[in-house]
Amino acid sequence: MSQPIRVVFFDAAETLFHVNGSVADIYLRHAVQFGYQPRPDAIRLITEAFGRAFHDAPPPVFAATDSAQIKQSERLWWFDVVHNVFYRVGMFERFDEFFEHVFDVFADPVSWKLFPDVVPTLRELRSLGLELGIVSNFDSRLFHVLRGLSIADLFDTITISSLAHAAKPSPKIFELALEQHAVEPGEAMHVGDSVRDDVEGATKAGLRAVLLTRQGKQAPPDVQTIRALHELVPLVASH
Repeated sequence: MSQPIRVVFFDAAETLFHVNGSVADIYLRHAVQFGYQPRPDAIRLITEAFGRAFHDAPPPVFAATDSAQIKQSERLWWFDVVHNVFYRVGMFERFDEFFEHVFDVFADPVSWKLFPDVVPTLRELRSLGLELGIVSNFDSRLFHVLRGLSIADLFDTITISSLAHAAKPSPKIFELALEQHAVEPGEAMHVGDSVRDDVEGATKAGLRAVLLTRQGKQAPPDVQTIRALHELVPLVASH
């Protein structure tokens, strides 16, 4: 007989919230302010370049342990990603100034938007006596974003890759999250939008994994899938 679920973990970006607009829109709008000369198809080019740059980037895991050094490592990691984007679509003289500015733009909660089913679902899960946590490869800007979106207090723990020294899909980051709740892997469920990071990573660590496919994307046949977060409540209750 399977163990009852005691903790539900969530991915952050694209699971709880999404960019208010699009990454390409924000990059383009602010880059123009710093002298970038866009082509007519700039949005498409930036979107494609960002997808490649983000995919090719190494895991956001750093040797630094000091808080200031970790934040600097996060910033440098993102500098490489954004530099890779504009190396592909067109570099410009004031790129460094642009990067410092746009990095802070994405730290602003205004740049993000909650999915409408998030707060009701989280509150209902808490009313069932479940503990809630986040396991994310987002950097330390996440804490400010969560506070700005008024959902930080709904979570008992927040585990991010740069502080955990491990990134999804590594089982280690899930193991560290489990330790904070003092539960066995079989007593936890993880919900996210990535087959690789969220489903495969959590499954390898022994958690029960649920794939969230808000846009109705095709999912592997053997993966537990939901299309909206509110579908999670009866699913958790049935375990």
